[in-house]
Amino acid sequence: MAADRRSSWLKGVLDLLVLSCLTEGESYGYEISKALAGAGLGDIKGGTLYPVLNRLEEAGHVVGEFRASARGPGRRYYRLTGDGRAALARQTGAWLEFHTAVRDTLTASKSTTGET
Repeated sequence: MAADRRSSWLKGVLDLLVLSCLTEGESYGYEISKALAGAGLGDIKGGTLYPVLNRLEEAGHVVGEFRASARGPGRRYYRLTGDGRAALARQTGAWLEFHTAVRDTLTASKSTTGET
């Protein structure tokens, strides 16, 4: 798949994916990036991820807390707020409806062209 296509698709759903990475507790940027890459979504660079985390924090969906480290640089840990959990639930439903419409449209298109 072309990287530019995947990038444009991710822009519309990255906030939702980041929120979903925080459902089991707190995490920091690099760990979130690794989780998304492990899910097959490709490498999400810090220049893309940290603005998303900042936007989610400004919206009140996550809370960030900087923690110093005994070894190496400190990290900013993020966790979901109640508003973040509610937004995740709403947006997940909306995304799944949209995904179903896209899938159904593509599947119908495939069957009308004779592809299997």
